[in-house]
This record gives sequence, C-alpha cells and structure tokens, in this order.
Amino acid sequence: MKTNFLTKAKSFFKTDSAEQNTAENGNIFDALEKIVEISKKKGIEKCLVEGKTYLDYVSSKLSISPLQSIFFSLFMEHSDDNSILLSEIAKSIDCNKIKIIKYMNECEELEKRKLVRCRRDKNEISFRVPKEVRDSLRKSNGFIPEKNENITIIELFSLLEQLFEEREDKELTFDSLKAELKYLVTANMHLHFCKKVMSYNLGNTDFALFLCFCHLFGNNNDNNICFFDLSFLFDRKSEAALIEESLSDSDYVLFDNKLIEFTNNNGFIDNESWKLSDMTKKELLWELGAKHNKKIKKGIIFFDSIKKKELFYNEKESESIQKLISLLKEENYRHVQDKLTGNGMRKGFACLFSGAPGTGKTETAYQIARETGRNLMMVDISETKSCWYGESEKKIKEIFDNYRTAVDNSEIAPILLLNEADAVIGKRKNALSETIDQTENRIQNIILQEIENLSGILFATTNLAQNMDKAFERRFLYKIEFTRPSLAARRSIWQSMIPCLFAVDAEVLANRFDLSGGQIENIARKRTVDTVISGGEPTLDKLILFCQDELQGTPESIKKMGF
Repeated sequence: MKTNFLTKAKSFFKTDSAEQNTAENGNIFDALEKIVEISKKKGIEKCLVEGKTYLDYVSSKLSISPLQSIFFSLFMEHSDDNSILLSEIAKSIDCNKIKIIKYMNECEELEKRKLVRCRRDKNEISFRVPKEVRDSLRKSNGFIPEKNENITIIELFSLLEQLFEEREDKELTFDSLKAELKYLVTANMHLHFCKKVMSYNLGNTDFALFLCFCHLFGNNNDNNICFFDLSFLFDRKSEAALIEESLSDSDYVLFDNKLIEFTNNNGFIDNESWKLSDMTKKELLWELGAKHNKKIKKGIIFFDSIKKKELFYNEKESESIQKLISLLKEENYRHVQDKLTGNGMRKGFACLFSGAPGTGKTETAYQIARETGRNLMMVDISETKSCWYGESEKKIKEIFDNYRTAVDNSEIAPILLLNEADAVIGKRKNALSETIDQTENRIQNIILQEIENLSGILFATTNLAQNMDKAFERRFLYKIEFTRPSLAARRSIWQSMIPCLFAVDAEVLANRFDLSGGQIENIARKRTVDTVISGGEPTLDKLILFCQDELQGTPESIKKMGF
C-alpha cells in the first residue's frame, strides 16, 4: 500500500491522536492528516464544523482561511505528485467536478501565498506543492514566504532565472510575472542594477521584456536572442506578434533608450535577433563581472594542459590536417579572417571530422588545439537531449552563447568541439505530427543559423557523414574523412603504443588485423594490465588473442596470412 507524504512526514515528530495534543504540542502534520480524514469521510462543509480544532490550528500557522486549510491539506496529501488535478481532489472527497470549481478562488489564494504552484496549460490546470514549503513545514511547523529583500546581485539573478523558468513552465501568468519582477527590483534598490532599471521608467510589459534580456545575458551569456527565446512570456499570440514586429522594425521603446540592439552578422544587421547594447552591459551589469569570468572558464580545456600524443594518418588525411594546423596558427588565422571580412564573406571556420570510431577524430581536435595554442570547449551533443519540450533548444543556444562570450573575452579564439554530432546533423525528418521530430528539426535550424553566424572555430565529429543533411554540407568549410589506418600506419601505431614490440611482430599484427588506432590502444592497455597480473610480458600469441577479443571474433575483420 502506497504511503502518502503526510504519513511519511509525521515520522519526523512525536505524535498523539488526541485533538488536545495537536493543539498543545503543535504538530501540523497531525492536523493536516486529520483534516484529510474528515473531509474524505464527510465532505468539505461538515469538515468546516467537525474539524474546526484542526482547521483553526493550520489557519493560524499558515495565515490562511479554514476553507483554504482544507484544500491545502488535500494538496499536501498528493504532494509527491508534481501535477495534481482538481478532478483527483474531487474524487478523493467524493465531490462532483462542477461543485469543486466554485472553490478555485481558494486555490488561487493558496497560490498567492506561495503554498502551491499552479500550472495553466491550454486544456488543463494542475497544482504542485513546492519542495521549500514541505521542507519548511518539517523544520519549523509553518511557512513564511521569503521576502527576498537586501539580497546580492548574484541572488537577484538566480531569482530572475527562477521566475522566468516558472513562467516558461506556465506556473506564472504574465501578469503575475510582471508583478513579481516589479516587487523583486523595488525591494532591492540598494543594488546599482535595480536603481538603474527603475530609472528607465518602463511600462510593465517593457519592464518584463527588458529583464528577460538581462536574464538571458546575465545567466546564459546570451548575445544572440531570437524571438523564440522571448515568446514564452506572452499569453496571447497576437500580443507576441506585435512585439516581434516592433522589435524587427526597431520601433520599440527598448531601442529608443538604446537598451538593446540588433546582432551583427559579419558586418550585416540581423533584424531577427537582438542583444543588450554594450552601453547597457557597462551601465547595468558590471556587478556581475566575477560571475561571468567563472562561467567563461567553465567547461574550457586549456591547450597547455593537453598532453602531446603522436598520431599516425594516411597520406591524404595527414596533408589536410597539416593545412588546417597552419591555417589556425594565430598570425595566419587573423590574416585570413581580415581578408574574408574585407570581401564581405563569413569569417567563421567550421570543420567536420568524419570516420569510423577509433580513427582519431577527437584526439586530432585535441592535438590541433595544443599545437595552435587554442583552448578547447568540448560539448557532448548527446547530453543536450532532453525529454522536456523546449529544453534541448535552450541547451544548444546556451552552448553557442557561452562560446561567443569566450571568443569575446579571449585574445586567441578557442575551438568549440561538438563531439559525436551525428544526432544533430543527420537528415531532417518530416515533422508534420511527431513532437520529437519537430524538436530535432528546431535544434538543427538553430545550429545551422549559429554556424552561419560563427565568428570563431567549430570542429564537429561524426561517425556517419553519409547521413548528413545537405543543409550542413555548405556550412563546413573543411571536411576531413578519417579512414582506417593503412598497413604502414598500423605498423607505426603498434610500435608507438608498445615500444618494446619487435618490428617483425608489429608487422605480423598489422598485416593480420585491420584495427583502428583506438582499438590498438585498447589492446596496449590490456597488455599492460596482463603484465602487472602475470608478472611477465605477453607473447605474440597472447596479443593475437587480445586482437581477436577486440574484434569480438568477427571472422570478416581478420585477414588471413599468406596466400
């Protein structure tokens, strides 16, 4: 039998079943559970009479009415659910759905007191009890919403992020968001940021929109804000369309005050994306300087920390990689960028490394970064996938926003490495009905646009270049295919990985097994482990067994010796 939250919470207190004990010892969970019990047996109206002792106690602790105490108790019983429906509440107390609608006002009052959160989707309204409410009841037997006054700038931006997330999750109406934002800023006028924002005398909608710009830059380093990033704010599509049109035409109060500006794409104005103006950043956000420096460094692999590793390529790959290294030497890189910009061309360098697993794509990116003195921002694309609607798009945007910030704050542009990018550069799907397909297509559109606007260096690795969408082909200036190593390259890899290996044995292994560099490295590691365990050097026969294990015994991968 499932144990509800109230029953679990009671274990934190010494309890007694008597009414008098509840009033004297002050265990709010006893009172909440008793209210649930009475309302389920006898309904809401009778609970107001027969449960008066418990209702008075809860009402005094939470500063809510007796009727609100009943509904809060019922929400608490379901508080392990993040999507509580009123129909479930109605069913639990044997009340018809129409009758319970008249109590919506009481639920809204609980929402105003921040005891519950309400999510308003198009066809459904649901509730949840926030974790901070449950924790507070356990610790202090009551709940007082935080006033969030006299906080630091870091705390302010954390709260801005929380408010905008609640709005995006539809737990705040736009009107509620505007009220919350206005309170948050006016309650912290000791901060330069808040004083300056209030001095602009913006209307409520403009105020909320501007704070969203500040949040996207302050929390996400976003210098390329599209309307997709802002559309969640508005309740009505018509209002959103008017705002978008005004922003695209620069006919908006935020432009008039020079608070925002269009982004610049290689010298051309992009009227479909915006950013905070440089003036705004200097005037408003200097307090956030330390936080930004920390964010820029997060996820960076510094070039001087990359260990030198000898790699072996086939002739064509080697030539292409050496050309790329030469291009990315800082003196050549700047000269080429200036030439491209002067000719009105895109100055970003997007490079695709394709080939079978273990052929050295990722390690090559590391070694190029080390040789050219460029730090590396490595991103595993698979980690950006989210089951939540809109989350994956936000993560992809944040990756490129962080990279832009790193480029702007670095003397030498770092390299952005999208590792295992198969999932986002594959052929686009017919997304007429499938939500997942629509999400993947939106992610691809974002990446295509970001590569188009790239001002730095992007490396992407993929195992399946043949599945790449045509739209990506022209975006990659350089494409290097990593094939399986040739016989000569395999022989060199064997001797590099196992220096004590006799040349004749290296020749045998290279001839017999068509292995990639990564597979040979695995075998070299197994040999080291075996040496430690057995106390002796593995024989050639033992190495052959390791090779067969690495290939998992597939006969078509094993070359016959001799004729």
